[in-house]
Amino acid sequence: MHLEIVTPEQILMSQEVDAVTLPGKTGEFQILNQHAPIVSTLNEGLIKLDKTVNIEDKAKSFFKETHDKLTYDIKGGVVECKDNKVIVLVD
Repeated sequence: MHLEIVTPEQILMSQEVDAVTLPGKTGEFQILNQHAPIVSTLNEGLIKLDKTVNIEDKAKSFFKETHDKLTYDIKGGVVECKDNKVIVLVD
């Protein structure tokens, strides 16, 4: 699926991934390839990608690497998933 992470200033990343984990209002949830359409608000927390994702060079400075995940800290936002495209608007 195609994932875009967008801030008010710039597009942080725009590339293909297999899954993304997001901080929802009632807890973390994961969006996988071919997920049903969804729109949801996001809480403060971490966007998580599998460490095997080869993120674009321009996005590397925004993500932190843990032992098994790449993470990006957000204050909140909104996610939309439709037709195998995920757009995450973050603060």
